[in-house]
Amino acid sequence: MWWDAIYQAFVLLVSFDSQLFEIIGLSLFVSGYALLLSALLALPLGAVLAIGSFPLQGALRILMQSLTGLPPVLAGLLIYTLLSKQGILGILSLLYTPSAMVIVQVVIMTPLLTIMTRQTLYDRWATDQEQWLSFGGNKPGGDKPFLMACYFLYDARMALLTALLTALSRGLSEVGGVMIVGGNIEHATRVMTTAIALETSKGDLPVAFSLGFVLLLLSVLITSSTLRLQRR
Repeated sequence: MWWDAIYQAFVLLVSFDSQLFEIIGLSLFVSGYALLLSALLALPLGAVLAIGSFPLQGALRILMQSLTGLPPVLAGLLIYTLLSKQGILGILSLLYTPSAMVIVQVVIMTPLLTIMTRQTLYDRWATDQEQWLSFGGNKPGGDKPFLMACYFLYDARMALLTALLTALSRGLSEVGGVMIVGGNIEHATRVMTTAIALETSKGDLPVAFSLGFVLLLLSVLITSSTLRLQRR
C-alpha cells in the first residue's frame, strides 16, 4: 500500500499534474511574497535594534524576541479577527484569499527575521568596529545611524541571506495560520501544507506524498544553501 502510494506520487510529479503544480505554485507565491514584505520590515527594524539608541529599545527587542515563538494558529486567529466581517479590516474583504495568507506569514516571519538581523548586525559591530571607526563612523547611537545601518547590512549580506532562507522555510512549513484565514479552498487558497493535511484525512496518500516530497526537496535546498552561505 505504502509503496504503491509513493509510486503514484512520483507519477503525479513527473507527469506535471496541473492541480498539483497549482498548489505548489501558490505555496511559493504566498511564502515568497510574505518573505519580501517581511524583509522590508525586519531588516531596517533589526538594524535599528542593533545599532540605534532610543527609548523603549529594550522593550521592543523583548517583544520581537517573544513573538518569534508566536504559535501560527494564534497568528491566524488574530488576523482572522481583524479581517472578518465584524473586524476593523473586514471592509477589505481579504478573508479566505491568498492576501490574508500572506499577512499571516508576514506576522510569523517578521519577528524571527528581525531578531536574526539584530543579532547578526550586533555581532558584526563587535568584530568590525575598528574598521567602521577608521572610516569616520560613530559608535551605535551616534549621528550617522542610517549610513551605519547601510554599511553593516551590506557587510553582513551573506549572513542575512541565511536569515532570509530560514524565514522562508518557516513560511513554507506553516499550516495552522494559513488554514484559518485561507480556508484551504480548492483552486484559490490551497497550499502544500494544507493540502497534505486534507488529502491525508481523505486517504488520498499519493497526492499527500507527492506534496510532501516537494516540501522535503525545498527543505533540503534551503538547508544546503544556508550551509553554503555560512561557510563563506
